[in-house]
Amino acid sequence: MISLFTKHPESVGETYLEHMGMASGFGLKMVVAGCACLLHGIFPFLFVKTGSTAIADLHHRMVTHRRRDEAPTAEPAVQISRPAW
Repeated sequence: MISLFTKHPESVGETYLEHMGMASGFGLKMVVAGCACLLHGIFPFLFVKTGSTAIADLHHRMVTHRRRDEAPTAEPAVQISRPAW
């Protein structure tokens, strides 16, 4: 039963608590950025870069926090970079 909670975190080089913190941080950032995107849809002059910046930041955090001993299996289908504006 414990392995249900530890198998995935161990596969990415984290403890259960480390993984909970990382995943919760990602989720919170996505919720906040999502709300900003919804507001941007109504008021296009607000939060002009918030969504794309959040996506680029989360992608960067995920890639840089991967286990160092894992070799990448394949190139990502889509490469995300920070917007030039």
